[in-house]
Amino acid sequence: MTLEDDAREYHRRSPSGKVEISTTKSTNTQRDLSLAYSPGVAVPCRDIAEDSEQAYDYTVKGNLVGVVSNGSAVLGLGDIGAQASKPVMEGKGVLFKRFADIDVFDVELDLDDPAAFTQAVAAMEPTFGGINLEDIKSPECFAIESDLSEQMDIPVFHDDQHGTAIISGAALVNAVDIVGKELSDIQVTFAGAGAAATATARFYVSLGIPRENITMCDIDGILSEARAEAGDLNEFTEPFARGKDDGELEDAMEDADVFVGLSVGDIVSQQMVRSMAADPIIFAMANPDPEVTYEDAKEARDDTVIMATGRSDYPNQVNNVLGFPFIFRGALDVRATEINEGMKLAAADALADLAREDVPDAVVKAYDDEPLQFGPDYLIPKPLDQRVLYEVAPAVARAAIESGAARKKLDLDEYREELEARLGKSREMMRVVMNKAKSNPKRVALAEGEDEKMIRAANQLVEDDIAEPVLIGRTDRILQKAEELGLDFDPIIVNPREGEWTHYVDYLYERRQRKGLTRTEVSELIWQDSNYFASVMVEMDDADAMLTGLTNHYPSALRPPLQVIGTAEDADYAAGVYMLTFRSRVIFCADATVNLDPDEEVLAEVTKHTAELARSFNVDPRAALLSYSDFGSVTNEGTRKPRDAVSLLHDDPEVDFPVDGEMQADTALVEEMLTETYEFSELDGPANVLVFPNLEAGNIGYKLLQRLGGAEAIGPMLVGMDKPVYVLQRGDEVKDIVNLASVAVVDAQK
Repeated sequence: MTLEDDAREYHRRSPSGKVEISTTKSTNTQRDLSLAYSPGVAVPCRDIAEDSEQAYDYTVKGNLVGVVSNGSAVLGLGDIGAQASKPVMEGKGVLFKRFADIDVFDVELDLDDPAAFTQAVAAMEPTFGGINLEDIKSPECFAIESDLSEQMDIPVFHDDQHGTAIISGAALVNAVDIVGKELSDIQVTFAGAGAAATATARFYVSLGIPRENITMCDIDGILSEARAEAGDLNEFTEPFARGKDDGELEDAMEDADVFVGLSVGDIVSQQMVRSMAADPIIFAMANPDPEVTYEDAKEARDDTVIMATGRSDYPNQVNNVLGFPFIFRGALDVRATEINEGMKLAAADALADLAREDVPDAVVKAYDDEPLQFGPDYLIPKPLDQRVLYEVAPAVARAAIESGAARKKLDLDEYREELEARLGKSREMMRVVMNKAKSNPKRVALAEGEDEKMIRAANQLVEDDIAEPVLIGRTDRILQKAEELGLDFDPIIVNPREGEWTHYVDYLYERRQRKGLTRTEVSELIWQDSNYFASVMVEMDDADAMLTGLTNHYPSALRPPLQVIGTAEDADYAAGVYMLTFRSRVIFCADATVNLDPDEEVLAEVTKHTAELARSFNVDPRAALLSYSDFGSVTNEGTRKPRDAVSLLHDDPEVDFPVDGEMQADTALVEEMLTETYEFSELDGPANVLVFPNLEAGNIGYKLLQRLGGAEAIGPMLVGMDKPVYVLQRGDEVKDIVNLASVAVVDAQK
C-alpha cells in the first residue's frame, strides 16, 4: 500500500477520526448521574455564576484548548477550506494530548472575513482556557491574533507564527555558541516574508540580534526601503526593510552568518552557501523540500556548516511540537491571560539548555540509536524527549508569574513534580523516593564503573544531588569516557588496580578461607572482580550501598554480595521485588529473581520485607499470597505453603499490615470479589503487594503484567540484605540505574 492508502485507512478506520471524548468521573450508578447532571450539576453552576474563576475548579476549562482554523493556509495544501482542514486540526489535538496531556476541541470556522472570524472566536472564551490559531493565511493572521489577544482574557497563540520562531530561536542560541559567535554581531538573511518568517525575525530581535542585522527577502527580492516607499510592503514586513539597494536572495546571502529559510524548496545553490561567512548556520525549513538539501550544504564548504531543517530524517529538525504543547501547559496551569514575549523567550531558553544535557537511553532508542550529544548535529531536544514537558512548562509558568500574566501562583518545584507525574505513575512514585534520597545522600558504589551507562548515571546522580556515586574501575578509562560523553563533572573513582587494598584482602580471606579460597585467589578477586571489591567496600563501611549487574548475569552478580554481605539479622533470605506502576495503581511483586521454590517461612519473610519496601514509597501495604485456589478451595502441597505462610504472618506481632491468602490473583485485585464473595478477608481493599508461590510464577507474572497490562516496571529491588545491594538487569537504561540508586540511598538512610 502507498502512503496515501495507509493515511486514508488510518483516518477512516472505525471509529472515524483520531479523537474522542471520555468521562473522567464515575458514571456507574444513579447517584453518579445525578451528580454529573441534574440535579447535582446546579451546585457548581451557581458557584460559577457568583465567581467565574471557579470554572477552572469545576470544569475542564483549565485544561482545554481550542484549536481554531478556517483552513485558508493549511501546510502544504494551501486554501482548502474549513471542512477539509479538520483532519489537521484533529491531529493538532492529538499532539496536545500526547505530549502535554492537554484536552482539545478542534473548531473549523467557514469564515474568510477576519472580523467575523475574530468575533466568532472571541465568543468562545467561556469554553476554553486557551486558543491555538492554526493554518490561517497571511497577512490576515496577524490582525486576527492581535485583535483576539486584546479582546480575550485567555492565551491566544498562532503557532504557525511563533512555534517556528521559538524552536529555531533555541537552535540558533546553541548554534551561535558552538561556532563561537555572538548574537549581537551576526548577520541574518531570511528567505520568505510570510507569517512564520516575520514572527521569527521579530523573535530573533528579542533574542538580541539587532534589527538592522536582519535582511529579509520575498519572491521579489530584498525587502528594501525603496520597496517600502513604493507601498510594496505591509505593516508587518515594513519594519524589516533595509536601507540598501534592491537585490536578490543571492545578494543577501553574501557574507551572512545565518540563513533562515521559510519559503520554498531548492532556491539556494551551493555557490550561495559558499558566499556566506565562515562557519555558516543554515536553517532551511521549507517542507517537505528544504531551500537547500542537507547534503548540498555540507558538501559546499570545508569549514563547519551547522544545518537544520523541518525534516525528521536529518539532524536538528525544527519541529513545532517542541513548543506549543508545553507553552500552553505552563500557561494553562498558572491561568495566564496571555502568552507574552517573556514566556516565549523562557521556552526557547529552556529548550536550548535541555539540549546540553545527557540524553536518556529511551530517546536514543526511539531514534534508531543515533548518537545524540550536544554539538553541530544536536542543537535542540528531540520531540520524543519526555523531559521537555517538565523543563519548558515550568519555565513558561515562571515567566508568566514574573511578568504578571498569571492569575495563579505555583510552587515551581512542586509543579515540576506534578508534571513528571503526568508522564506516568512510576515517575510519581520515584519522585517520592528521590526526594527522600536528596535529604541525606549516601555513597553508592557502582561496581561496573567503566561502563558508559554507569558513568552517565553517576553524572545524573551528582547533578540531582541524589547520591555520592563511587565509580569502580580504571581511572584513565572512566575519565576518557566521561570526556567523550561531554560530561562536565568530577567523578569519585576507586581503582582496585591502584593503591593498597591489603585490608580488603584480609577481610575477604577471613570470610572465605574455609570456603574454598586461598589468599592468592582472594587477592585476584579483589583486583579483578569489581563485584567482590564493591561488596567488601560496603561491608567495611567505605560505601553505604552498591549497584551491579548491568554487564553480568543476575546470579553471578548476586553471588559476591551474598557471600560477603549476606542477609540482615532479621532475615534468612533475600528476594527480588518489582514495583509495577499502572495508570491508577501500584503493585509490588515478589519474589521474581531469587528463591526458586520457597517454603512457608520464606514466603512469610519475603512478604514482610516487601511490605517494608512498599512503605519506603509511601504506600500502605496490603499483601496477598497468591495461588490457584481461594481460601482452602483446593488442598495440596502447593496451596498449603501460602496458606501456612499467612498463618505465620497473622501470629507475628511485628506484622502491622493486612495480609491474607491463599487467593487467586483476580480475587486479590478486584475489590468486589473480596467484599462480596469473601467478606471475611483480612484485606480492606485490593492488594498492592503480591507474593507469588515460587520463582517461576513470580517471574512469569510480573512480565505478563508489565507487557499485557501496560505497566512500567522498576526493579528488581533486592530486599532482605544486611546492607543495601541492588542488582540491575542486563541492558537496563540510565534511568533504571538512577532509580535503583535512589532506592539504595533511602535503604541506606534507614
